[in-house]
Amino acid sequence: MKTGIISALLIAPALLGAERTPKTALLVLAKTDRTLAIVDPATRRAVARVPSGPDPHEVVASTDGKLAFISNYGGGAYNTITVVDLIAQKALPPIDLGALRGPHGLMFAGGKVWFTAEAAKAIGSYDPSTAKIDWVLGTGQNRTHMIYVLDDLKRMITSNVSSATMTLVEKGPRDWEETVIQVGRGAEGFDLSPDHKEIWAANAQDGTISVVDMETKKVSATLDANVRGANRLKFTPDGKLALVSSLGGPDLAIFDAATRKEVKRIKVGRGAAGIQMEPDGSRAYVACTPDNYVVVIDLKSLQLTDKFDAGKQPDGLAWAVRR
Repeated sequence: MKTGIISALLIAPALLGAERTPKTALLVLAKTDRTLAIVDPATRRAVARVPSGPDPHEVVASTDGKLAFISNYGGGAYNTITVVDLIAQKALPPIDLGALRGPHGLMFAGGKVWFTAEAAKAIGSYDPSTAKIDWVLGTGQNRTHMIYVLDDLKRMITSNVSSATMTLVEKGPRDWEETVIQVGRGAEGFDLSPDHKEIWAANAQDGTISVVDMETKKVSATLDANVRGANRLKFTPDGKLALVSSLGGPDLAIFDAATRKEVKRIKVGRGAAGIQMEPDGSRAYVACTPDNYVVVIDLKSLQLTDKFDAGKQPDGLAWAVRR
């Protein structure tokens, strides 16, 4: 028997047993395992687990759903973004950010990876087509942690945890302009409402939510939300509800965006971090980091309907939709 035939026979069982990445996949980072789980949302089972690099915190997928990008945070100890081929289910050479240490928040927009570099007090963008960092801007704020980039690529928002601020970055006629907005202590998790009128920022130390008016660039309301230890805040796709996870308690808090009142608290475990909405708006997935599982929330009934394992200490979540 020829060597090539023998090799094919040895490899065949592994290929037959492999599960392909579904067209729509939920990506879940497991911090302790240092893996990215590619989860089939239909079965809620990981079809593959891929090395994520050290201390993975956030993950985003490319617009075509073929690549994932993972921030290797380390509180400023690391300076890489891990790249994963979601089709081949393997890690590719990481992106070296050089002096831009502590990457954390990520977003994929306009064909580029936008990231925060916490230790460098900066944000930047990486162009996969040229394999280069093509833009960097300093924020001058402590612990610039999360980032949101609007579709026009001319406006961005960051949360700055230790400075207790949000930064609104806008492209001016000649240069970039930054508006620093004072919010509550420990502002970290935030989201922009789907109509782009308000930013809601959860203040972990104060237990409040700051509502920032995008037009006036000022805080229009501070909600006494009782969300101490808040980690992430996400609007539902229709903009009607805002979900807040907390690493400081067992509940997922849900607020009515119009009335700005709490509508429910759902016990999910000992604490929670990443939140991701299903693309059709039917469910939310919440990473319960201390309990090593991800819960599923039905957004119509506001009930916890399932939980599943995606690795130890799950945190960052993202959707990859192959086009």
